[in-house]
Amino acid sequence: MKRIFLVAVVIAALFAGKSFAQAPKFGHINSVELVQMMPGMKDADEQLQAYQKSMEDQFKSMQDEFQKMQQDYQAKEKLMTDAVKDVKQKEIQQKYQLIQDFQQTAQEKIAAKKEELYNPILKKAETAIKDVAKENGFSYVFDTSAGGFLYTPDGDNMMDLVKKKLNITAPTIQNGTPGTSIPSTSKGMGTAPKK
Repeated sequence: MKRIFLVAVVIAALFAGKSFAQAPKFGHINSVELVQMMPGMKDADEQLQAYQKSMEDQFKSMQDEFQKMQQDYQAKEKLMTDAVKDVKQKEIQQKYQLIQDFQQTAQEKIAAKKEELYNPILKKAETAIKDVAKENGFSYVFDTSAGGFLYTPDGDNMMDLVKKKLNITAPTIQNGTPGTSIPSTSKGMGTAPKK
């Protein structure tokens, strides 16, 4: 009888322990909105735009030179010998290839510059979100910037806590996000700007 009573007490204690176990705490935050408010974001946007413009200016200059070469060739073609025509055509083809190579390289350089400028900001935001989640007992944090949530309770919104952690005083935007877009990272935070 004592043995049955002891087993019953142990089983009851196990079930009681499970009922008192803490339920997971869920939080949410709009990472796009957060990153847009972060210090350094405006400066990063301006630096990237200036860098893109310098690449675009170089590209346009190369295109203008190419068009001039074509026009000169067409204007003087009838007066050229076959040997000169071959040389001029090769020069035009080389210039065209140079423009194609520049365009690809410029895109790669712009992507690298974007990563260089935005990754420290995104990393800081990610670290702050993780720290706030740990400090406030959130088991899971959902990013509402990607959409897909029909309802998110205000009490679980971590935005004000994370803003406080990052010393951001900008007002939180309700029901929507500002016009600036955020570059994506491998961790999935934000969306890439369309330039």
